[in-house]
Amino acid sequence: MEFSIATILSHLSQDKLVAGKVLEKKLGCEEPEELEKLQIALDVLVKVGVVTKEKGKYRRVSEADVVEAKLRCSSKGFCFAIQDEEDADDIYIRESHLSNAWNSDRVLVKIIKEGTRRRSPEGEVKLITERANPSVLARVVEDNSEYHAVPLDDRLLFEVKLKDEPESISEAVNHLVHVNVLRYPIGQNPPMGKVMRVLGSDAEEAADTDIVSSKHDLPHEFSEKILRKAEEIPADFGDEELAKRLDLRDKLTITLEQDNVKELDLLVENAFTLEQNEDGNWCLGVHIADVAHFVESETHLDREARKRATTVHLGDKIIPMLPPKVEKSCSLVPNKDRLTISVFVTFDDKGQVIEYNIHPSVIRVDHSLTYKEVQNIIGLGTTKAELKDVFPLLNEMFFTLSPLVKAQRLQRGGFDIALDDITSYFKDEGRIGAIASYAQLPVLSLMTELMVLVGKLVAEHLHELGLPAIYCTQAKPDWDELEDLLKLVANLKLDFKLESEEDLLPLDYYHLTQEFSKSDYEKVLNYLLLCSLKADKYIQHPAPHFGLAYPIYTHCVSPGQRYIDLHIQRVLKALFEHGRDRRHSNTKKGVNLHSNSCHGDINWNVLPPAIQTNLEADLHSLVTHLNEREKIAHDAEKDLAGLKKAEKMKDCTGKVFSGLITGVQSYGFFVQIEDSLVEGLVHVSSLKDDWYEYRARHTCLVGRKNRTAYRLGDKVEVEIKSVDYYRQQIDLVTVRGGSDAVDADFEE
Repeated sequence: MEFSIATILSHLSQDKLVAGKVLEKKLGCEEPEELEKLQIALDVLVKVGVVTKEKGKYRRVSEADVVEAKLRCSSKGFCFAIQDEEDADDIYIRESHLSNAWNSDRVLVKIIKEGTRRRSPEGEVKLITERANPSVLARVVEDNSEYHAVPLDDRLLFEVKLKDEPESISEAVNHLVHVNVLRYPIGQNPPMGKVMRVLGSDAEEAADTDIVSSKHDLPHEFSEKILRKAEEIPADFGDEELAKRLDLRDKLTITLEQDNVKELDLLVENAFTLEQNEDGNWCLGVHIADVAHFVESETHLDREARKRATTVHLGDKIIPMLPPKVEKSCSLVPNKDRLTISVFVTFDDKGQVIEYNIHPSVIRVDHSLTYKEVQNIIGLGTTKAELKDVFPLLNEMFFTLSPLVKAQRLQRGGFDIALDDITSYFKDEGRIGAIASYAQLPVLSLMTELMVLVGKLVAEHLHELGLPAIYCTQAKPDWDELEDLLKLVANLKLDFKLESEEDLLPLDYYHLTQEFSKSDYEKVLNYLLLCSLKADKYIQHPAPHFGLAYPIYTHCVSPGQRYIDLHIQRVLKALFEHGRDRRHSNTKKGVNLHSNSCHGDINWNVLPPAIQTNLEADLHSLVTHLNEREKIAHDAEKDLAGLKKAEKMKDCTGKVFSGLITGVQSYGFFVQIEDSLVEGLVHVSSLKDDWYEYRARHTCLVGRKNRTAYRLGDKVEVEIKSVDYYRQQIDLVTVRGGSDAVDADFEE
């Protein structure tokens, strides 16, 4: 089993000795070669003083001046170590103190010079705990009959010596290749690698999904060992398991998916029921595939899922978190008994949550529908006899319940962002960071409302019971990210004024989206607003989620696609199996741990100490890992979208488009092309008609003689001059547009 120094350290603590056998089990080391590598790593850690060995057991050493961090390097060689803590100082690392560490590597850094008010602290890399670049996207060059791979990422300031036979490499010279790093640099010896795939003569010849997966080192296949373990999963479950669960197989149950889910053979993780109780209130059942039943903790399948952390969606290419056999066992398909975790939410007639319950269950799906089918059914009625029983459920769910839930969220100050393209296969907000509304498919947006609410309720329940959960938060946008957008809004004469930049609220975003709907540039403005949001972040303690306007939230509805959801499912299952519903065993009446009715009544530890400790054991390192993998997945998906836009613009070279100036700098201005949401740069050197000066106060460029100004919000027509496909950089030249600068507002 593959492991890193960081993985080893995550299983060691400063106050408890851990036996080598325990580490072997946790890391899944079984083969003699794996055991030998682990022992070598432990011996090295002891030698460098990071770990101490006592009576054959290991403990982590605490050093006040040593911190864990991730390297961020620039193309000019400047490197900083970024600590995991939000407000911790970045540490400057000189090139001579990198110890052969590369950009994005995780490291232990020793502080060698304290920081001052104006200068960052300085440090040196003491130990590389995890390499971030096991492979690189590179171009092959020949030098004195030797072949090297030069990384395309200019933050990787090295060349990889290629081990392949010269005959096989010669044909790849000046080609784009995916190189596996066989040996990292040691002393003066350069890194060595092997060409895994020749992708093309250049970036444009290579498949965009190959470029993205290679650039971000995304896994292509599951190992034979993992596939064998997946085949060992039992196809069925016995009566003993069914006896522990609510039997919901007689309930009318549906699944709702996007149109291409069947084509891509994606895992179906969620099903729905809806019933009216005796009081006339509606009870929505959201049933989540019980992936944790099949993927047990600390198994090979679990370690592989944890390593991948999330499914990555690259257009028609899906890089899954779990092997196909596991997905097939869990997927909620019609006419099959399936194990689930069910969240039942009861609403009043205003869409407010009255109560909710969470139970292990077994369901049987009656109908599998797509969003478009649902839209047709509730919009036009249905002529299919076999779907007549579904119409009342869908009608109530999307015409009554979901709009009421949305109204409640908006009333609390929430917002949604209008988008055209559907890029997420997650049923909650996914990696968007907010609820998106789609004019062409409103049913999808309404479904997201319900799924996001489930995440909020599950987080609330775990927190109230004091269980070791992971929460999903989103910080307020940075003022720097929003400032230009607000200037743009002002220049477009939209009626919006931010009361206080220090107290930015989701309600401000709601008011912005309302103003955007009055503008001719709504599409561009919504896109820029979305870009101003920070990415979701996982933490160990509850914190508000800005984009959803919730005080507490977590991800829980996609346990087959995200590891955090799988972890949350395991915490819930621990509650079901081991939760203590009373303080003392001699207490006659206990509380209902499945329901929110127990909130405020619990003043004891719900889980036994051993189970609580086990769930908390490596939560910090898990959170750090999940955040890093989410960022990689987000960057990869964003990269693919960027490459597709660049490819489209490459074919449009020489054509003229209408656009909006969305950013102005001393070197030029950025234009957002309205139709395709592609951003390009008009460099100041291409403005041949005059000498243009940058007015920082008004964020504009002004011609000295002709008094033509290019400012935020100006409409211009631009010609596509050139496109750098790999870097996704588009150079534009203006054809016409700008504004008159005779106005006194432009005078300094």
